[in-house]
Amino acid sequence: MPLSIAMILFGLGLWMIYKNSYKKAKVLLSASFIWIFLCSYSPLVDTLLYKLETTYPTLHKAPKDIHYIYLLGGGHHTNNSLPITSQIVPISVVRLTEAIRLYKQLLDAKIILSGYSGMFDKTPHATMQYTLATSLGVPSKDLIIQPSPKDTKEEALVAQKLVKQKPFILVTSASHMKRAMMIFEDEGLHPIPAPTNHLANINYKYFEIFSINAFYKSHILMHEYLGLLWQKIKS
Repeated sequence: MPLSIAMILFGLGLWMIYKNSYKKAKVLLSASFIWIFLCSYSPLVDTLLYKLETTYPTLHKAPKDIHYIYLLGGGHHTNNSLPITSQIVPISVVRLTEAIRLYKQLLDAKIILSGYSGMFDKTPHATMQYTLATSLGVPSKDLIIQPSPKDTKEEALVAQKLVKQKPFILVTSASHMKRAMMIFEDEGLHPIPAPTNHLANINYKYFEIFSINAFYKSHILMHEYLGLLWQKIKS
């Protein structure tokens, strides 16, 4: 990830100083600085992220005769003293509201809620999403909980059993949609992409450097592009 690479370069540069290899130290420390600059330079990061997020357009109108909406998992923090909307991370809330928006356009559809509990949490993410969805007015009979999938690959395998060869709407973050579609289609499924939670800002501020927001987006970019590369290698 971007921060890890920066710290490795910086650490090696310091090590070269202690070894009295000043020429190598200058190269490594300069590379660390340039890497941090590029990963936190908003116009560059937003351009790359925008290209990834616009692979598929927003699904404004749900196609007819769709019976399933598959909402991929996200993240949450269990704290019973907080309202449910504060326990689920904002990304997951955005995804859920998009799934509900499309659900309300259909006559006979069900939302598949996915996500496991994680290493340090006994409550599956799918259960948290179920609680929030019902509190927002979605009938429990139209919600299908799948608490076992740990990643997108496992979510695709669940979809094989539930929807089989029928087309269905796939909801996830715009940055993750390209990889999710590749994984689902590799399993012979027919998802209809419904990307949401777009993060790229194309109103560039060319002098916005060392932006922590851009650095966060760089983390997402690297995670997704490495995932795409790995999926192509496996395919």
